[in-house]
Amino acid sequence: MLAALPAEDSPELFAAANRIRSHFRHDQVDLCSIINAKSGACSEDCSFCAQSARSSAEISRYSLIGPAQVLQAAELAREGGARRFCIVTSGKRVSPKEVNTIAAMIAAVRAQSLLPCATLGLLTGPDLSLLKNAGLHRYHNNLETSKRFFPNICTTHTWEEKADTLRAARNAGLSVCSGGIFGLGETWDDRIDLAFSLKELSPDSVPINFLTPIAGTLLGKQMPLTPLEALKIISLYRLILPEKEIRVCGGRLQTLGELHAFIFFAGADGLLTGNYLTTLGRSFEDDRRLIGHCGLKALP
Repeated sequence: MLAALPAEDSPELFAAANRIRSHFRHDQVDLCSIINAKSGACSEDCSFCAQSARSSAEISRYSLIGPAQVLQAAELAREGGARRFCIVTSGKRVSPKEVNTIAAMIAAVRAQSLLPCATLGLLTGPDLSLLKNAGLHRYHNNLETSKRFFPNICTTHTWEEKADTLRAARNAGLSVCSGGIFGLGETWDDRIDLAFSLKELSPDSVPINFLTPIAGTLLGKQMPLTPLEALKIISLYRLILPEKEIRVCGGRLQTLGELHAFIFFAGADGLLTGNYLTTLGRSFEDDRRLIGHCGLKALP
């Protein structure tokens, strides 16, 4: 199995993934940015998350922010070169009142010549259709890990509920974004199973996140992945999902360190740029410079 390749053979795997990336995705890199529009006070028990009900991590906690803050962040993202802008909220799902408020925000983001995305929890068809009519382009909900391993990281909702949300988003006419977080204690079999589950659900974008252990979370003492292990995950996902956007998101700097620039040569063609939900990310300028140094171009 390719996942069992020894470290010294990793460059050959990366080269194969890079050729596939170049064939299907050419020299283009898709940039997205997010805003944490509602933080903390989450009822869910996800073991990796600082916003979880079982987390004692020191984070900012606030209810849904106003449209002005969202628009300001969207403008900065557009000026920084991002093509997509995602409104993210904590919790199992937003309320009907919040859906209506966010719909107005989405319309305003669309007016900024950005592609609006949203991560609002386990929404159903009517809410997703309302957001689509307001201008939402893409809905995001990570499966996180394999169906088998999922109960080890969350017990307050199920893997299948997440999959149902993705199906509902697709049925509402939305582009779909779903991936996982790696380094939770899962096996290589779990990582491969998740990839093939995503292949079946066929999201347009597949985010690859690496756990950054946060003090106060249940996985706060988890050992991080090695850089080569993280790059191997990117390559295998490119091989299994050759035509999809493989987007490297949370934990890329903390996990990859000096091998960070290798993400593209391992098969990635997308980045989450700017800050994340409760951890710092990387500046727009630094990411654009990296893309150029690798001979690639950010999509306009």
